[in-house]
Order: sequence, then C-alpha cells, then structure tokens
Amino acid sequence: MAGAIPSRYGEIMTNRNTEAEAASEPTGANPVGQLKRNISGKMLYLFILGDVLGAGIYALVGQIAGQVGGVTWVPMLVALGLALLTAASYAELVTKYPRAGGSAVFAERAYKRPIISFLVGFCMLSAGVVSAAGLALAFAGDYLRTFIDIPPVLGAVIFLLIIAVVNARGIKESVRANLVMTMIETTGLVLVVVAAAVLLSGGGGDLNRAVQFPEGSSPVIAIFGAALLAYYSFVGFETSANVIEEVKDPSRVYPKALFAALLTAGVLYVLVGTAASIAVPANELSESTGPLLTVIQATGVPIPAWLFSVIALVAVANGALLTMIMSSRLAYGMGNQGLLPAVFSRVLPGRGTPWVAIVVTTVIAMLLTITGSIATLAETVVLLLLIVFLSTNIAVLVLRRETVEHQHFRAWTILPVLGALSCLVLLTQLSAEVWLRSAIIIAVGVVIYVVTAVARRNSPAPK
Repeated sequence: MAGAIPSRYGEIMTNRNTEAEAASEPTGANPVGQLKRNISGKMLYLFILGDVLGAGIYALVGQIAGQVGGVTWVPMLVALGLALLTAASYAELVTKYPRAGGSAVFAERAYKRPIISFLVGFCMLSAGVVSAAGLALAFAGDYLRTFIDIPPVLGAVIFLLIIAVVNARGIKESVRANLVMTMIETTGLVLVVVAAAVLLSGGGGDLNRAVQFPEGSSPVIAIFGAALLAYYSFVGFETSANVIEEVKDPSRVYPKALFAALLTAGVLYVLVGTAASIAVPANELSESTGPLLTVIQATGVPIPAWLFSVIALVAVANGALLTMIMSSRLAYGMGNQGLLPAVFSRVLPGRGTPWVAIVVTTVIAMLLTITGSIATLAETVVLLLLIVFLSTNIAVLVLRRETVEHQHFRAWTILPVLGALSCLVLLTQLSAEVWLRSAIIIAVGVVIYVVTAVARRNSPAPK
C-alpha cells in the first residue's frame, strides 16, 4: 500500500516545494487558503517559552527529587543539553523549509516515502493531542478543586472546548493570550526562587541538600533516570515548527527565539529545582502532588495557596493552548500535503485559522481524557516525540545534499548526530507498557494511511 498515493503526493509536494523559498520572506498579502503572518520574533520567543515552561515543572520537580535527592539541577542541565541538540536540527530544517507541517515535511523530503512522512507527522500529531488530554486532566484536578468541585473528565472537556474557541479566533489572539499566561506562569516560578532565597537569608532551609544524592543510589543511574522526567519539561519547542508559516521573517528570527527560549527555561528550571531542594527535604518533595506549592508553604512567605493554585492553572492552560495550536496546524499541514484528507486544510475566511483541524483534534483530545492517567499520557507523549526527534535529527544529515536559494541556519554536523544518539538512549528508559500504548497509536496511524491510500487509488483521476 505504500505506493498507492505517491503520484498525488508528489504532485502536491512539487507544487509546494516552489513555495519554500518565498515563504521565508514576509509578505503583506494573505492568499486564499494560506495562513496569515502575524507572529513577530518576540511573540515567537514567548510562544516557545510558554510551551516549554508549561505545566511540567509545576508537577515534576517532586518526582525528579525522588530519584536524585536534592541534586535536581543536574538532570535539569542534562535534559537542557539533550533538548538543545534536537533544537539545533529543528532550527536548520525549519528555516530551510519554512512551512506548516514541521517534522512530516522534513521526513518526506529526506526519506521520499509517504508512509514514513505520514507516520512521523502522525506521531507528532498524536503526541500533541495526547499531551493536551493530559493537561486538560491536570487542569481539572486538585488545583481546580481549590475553587470548584467538578468531575475531572467533565472539567477537562469544558476546558478543551474553551481552548478550541480561543484557537479558532486566530493565531494573533492565541499568541496574545499566551503572552499573558507566560508572564503569569513565569512569575510563579520566580516567586518560588524568591521565597526560597528569603528562607535561606533568614537562616532556614539547607543549602547542602542541593548536592546530596539519596543514600545507596548510583549518581549516574539516578541522573539519567531523572533526566528523562526533566526532558518532558523541555519538550514543547518542537511545536513552533508548525506555526512557521505565520512567522514574520522566519529565517532570521526563528533560531534566536528558539535557543533563547530554551536557555531561559533552563535557567528557570535549575533555579526552581535548587530552590525546592533547599526549602524541602527530597523525601517530602517527592510525596507532594503540588511540589511547588509545598515549597511556598515551607518557606513561610505569606503567599496565599489559592493564588499559587491560580498560577498553576494558568501554566497548565497555557501549555494546553499552545499544544492544540500545534496539533491543529500540523493537521492543516498534513492536509495540504495529501497525508490527511484535504478537508483538514480548510481555513476560516477572514481569520485564516484551520477550523476543521481544530474541531477534529479537540474532539479526539476530549475522548482521550477517559483513557488513562496524567502520568501514563505524559510518558506516551515522550515516547512519540522521541520517535519524531530521531527522525528529524537524521533528516538534517540526509537533507544536507539539498540547497535552497534563501539563507538559513546551519547546525554543526556533530549536533544532529548526538541528537539522534540521545533519542535512542532515552527510548531505552521507557517501560514496556508505554511502548505497547504507543504501538497501538502507531498501528492506528498505519490503518488511517492504508484507508487514505485505498480511497485515493479508487477516486476518479482529476481532469
């Protein structure tokens, strides 16, 4: 079946390949069926930062401390280094081929096999939708229960519906909402660091905990185990590839925004992790479902619990919004490439947002909220994204033989090589249960591909 759609697929890609160079320059007009360029460099930086910060750091610090004790800053730095390797590959390919579709576009160009391109794009799309489902459940959990008691699944469905409305209004409105939410969630992380500093300056806390591993543990094994959790806190940068058609002057601003956002997040994570270790013993931190709230309470700084709960809710909402933006734009790009039905490429007149893709991805995310816990969904996201990252790192090397007319970022060759190796190492750390769940998702993707291929083969040839 892999050969059932190449002719149609190749026709679409031939037509779109000539648009890659033109897409690297800002345009004033918005041709019918194309997305509006409304994202500036600063907006893109905040978009990426908001997605990277997300909800991970608000929930995972305790679990990281459970593996490495107070030395939470080391796996944070390891995870940052691993994320930067793959980010370099994205910076090169996104600026070289600046079109919505991201990893699926890169895979198609590199491997020339529609089914590989489809599965890479499908893994990315699935990771985004699964992540949004997990974030919706997190939003409707204990933090929301501080204000209102509502069944988690019902709360998650209502939350996803609101996110879809914001997404459909337009990328400018969505990114503006992201700007406000990113400032709020960043403020929450800064509050944690400041509160721990106040505690330390008053003679409280224990600075030595920041360099103590659990008794009897192997530091190397503990660090790499915790780095997998920390890595989840850094994923999100890849979503920016799917809004590249809406970025002004992408070849110039994208690499700067990408690396600046990751480094900013890395500094914040190291400071927050260290602050948490100083304020709260690792065993207490690991038992908390709201570790940063536990840190705030331990410092004695008079910050109301309800206020920090609001900040945590905003962090989760921001991550979900940006994830759904990515998912809908990826579905739109795959629709344009012929990897999904063409209906996915339809956009709202005037607003230029992919409304069909938004509706479908939102409905699927709603259904996923009843299929598993937050932890299970999060681990599934990591595995799916590592497959995508592995493909992207290899694609950089394969596509070095292609040249484009416009200038673009070029990574040192060693970076994608190390990036691919890092993905393989991290994949070995995931459980058999997570592999099984992900295999089922990929199998669903294969079925969709086969059905689409058969449908195209049996459809009348265009006149």
